[in-house]
Amino acid sequence: MSQLSSTQLALGAAGVVTFVAYSVFIFVPAWNSYGRLWEKVAAGFLSLFILATLVGIGVGIGVGGLYLWIQGA
Repeated sequence: MSQLSSTQLALGAAGVVTFVAYSVFIFVPAWNSYGRLWEKVAAGFLSLFILATLVGIGVGIGVGGLYLWIQGA
C-alpha cells in the first residue's frame, strides 16, 4: 500500500465509485425490468453501451480540459 501514490489511490477510488454507481443506477434497474433470463442478459449487455458512452464523455471532457490547460500555459 505504501508504494501507491495519492494519484493512483484517487484513480482507484474513482473507479470503484464509478463501478458501484453503474451497478446501482444502470445495471440493476435494467436487469429487474425483464422477466426472462435471456431478456435480462440482453438488457445487461446493452447497458454496457451506456457505460461506454459515459466513460467516453468523461475521457473527452478530460482531454478537452487538458488541451485547454496546455494552451493556456
